[in-house]
Amino acid sequence: MKIGIVLGSIREGRNNESVAKWVLDVAKAYSPDVDFELVDLLDYPLPLFNEAASPAYTSDLAAKEQQAPWAAKMDELDGYIFITPEYNHGISSALKNALDYVYNELNDKAAGIVSYGSAGGVRSAEQLRTILSEFQVAHVRTQPALSLFYDFNEEGLNPSDAQKQAVEQMLYQLSYWAPAMNQVRADKTAKTDPKA
Repeated sequence: MKIGIVLGSIREGRNNESVAKWVLDVAKAYSPDVDFELVDLLDYPLPLFNEAASPAYTSDLAAKEQQAPWAAKMDELDGYIFITPEYNHGISSALKNALDYVYNELNDKAAGIVSYGSAGGVRSAEQLRTILSEFQVAHVRTQPALSLFYDFNEEGLNPSDAQKQAVEQMLYQLSYWAPAMNQVRADKTAKTDPKA
């Protein structure tokens, strides 16, 4: 099973990278049999989405040079952990823009969310849940929410033991949902492919 930890910010000096690397360390220790990898939006530069149609209604975008690497990466993963900051009570424009470039690649997969912000990033996480529902992504219940006031200090990220336990609980839930959604995709393929 391959799970992508998606860095949801490209802001200079972002906290996102330290949070993502911490989640990666916790995940590798908790689930050593799962292949976790960081998926950084900085590695997939995309222009502002202005296509005539959503990828939900056309497959033309998948072939476009600017979008193809991002779509291919999201497609190869069995599930996701989105690391989302809260910007103005919502997710970052970079993350929303990247998600606008894909659709089928995320269908019937599972995801966890780790948020951070002055109020733990909970409003961005709720917004992200709404967006993921449109992709038919099964998002797990447990959502670690890091506070800029309590889980960071002058040196940077300093999460409490309770936050680590929350990440582990999210991983536990994801360990059941991701394989279950793999089976959903397999069943759907079998029903639409007469040779399967």
